[in-house]
Amino acid sequence: MKKDFKTTIGGQAVLEGIMMKGVERTSLAIRKVDGSVYLETWENKGKKWYNKAPFVRGVVNFVSQLVVGYKCLMKSAEISTEGIVDENPSKFDKWLEEKFGDKLVQAVGVISMVLGIALAMLLFMYLPALLTSLFKSFMPAWSLSVIEGIIKIGLFIGYMAATSLMKDMKRLYQYHGAEHKTIACYEAGEELTVENIRKHCRFHPRCGTSFIFLVLFIGIIVFSVVTWSSPLIRALLKLAMMPVVVSIAYEIIRIAGRHDNALTRAISWPGLKIQHLTTKEPEDDQIEIAVIAMKEVLPQVEGSDEW
Repeated sequence: MKKDFKTTIGGQAVLEGIMMKGVERTSLAIRKVDGSVYLETWENKGKKWYNKAPFVRGVVNFVSQLVVGYKCLMKSAEISTEGIVDENPSKFDKWLEEKFGDKLVQAVGVISMVLGIALAMLLFMYLPALLTSLFKSFMPAWSLSVIEGIIKIGLFIGYMAATSLMKDMKRLYQYHGAEHKTIACYEAGEELTVENIRKHCRFHPRCGTSFIFLVLFIGIIVFSVVTWSSPLIRALLKLAMMPVVVSIAYEIIRIAGRHDNALTRAISWPGLKIQHLTTKEPEDDQIEIAVIAMKEVLPQVEGSDEW
């Protein structure tokens, strides 16, 4: 591959595994309890005009990735815990097992998704607006959106820092690091071996963490036109305007990922710093999973996956 090659291949860390999406295929590799590897690969759907049109593709691809990512996360929860038996289940655990049976993982996943969306709405939509409204009486109107944005970013960083202290989340972040390092090794044109991958950086400018930061930052500007008459009304209006913010953030991160200059490095810098929280140095067996997932999605025509 040519110098400074950048690939469109991207991935997502899941429970004890990694999902990788290439141009033609998507793969899911998961480490099972017995140490063996579960591997699933499927063909991607063909891209339509809305997957390519600027300022439309951002929202479409974002929603599509959320759907695929959620399915892979639920699959990993099922595969990575297969064979584990709770010898002392609580009454609640027994009730769940009797109620849902084989569909327990899916049921828990749906409940978790609903609670997660509700929590995200509370933390990043309503709560910042509510806290910022306390400043309305003595702060100029133009500064309120900035204050709200700072609160959002602070909550986001705090949330990432808190989750990084959890054992299970630390392993997830290690797989995240393995995904980044493997992609970096591939972009460097090196053979995908554990030894080669280990030396590469775990931070990547096209990471979802960087994208989320861009969404929060751009939201400061876009949401500055939204009314402050009520925290609830403001939160609902911001939710309605999210596609605009996501579209702009997507186009910017595409530019930042494709070019390397002072401006794009400045754009990428905050997200790369936050990746100190959302990625951890992986173990060799985690890198092995990343390699397995990556090799399944490499393009048949070299260079056809260029960013």
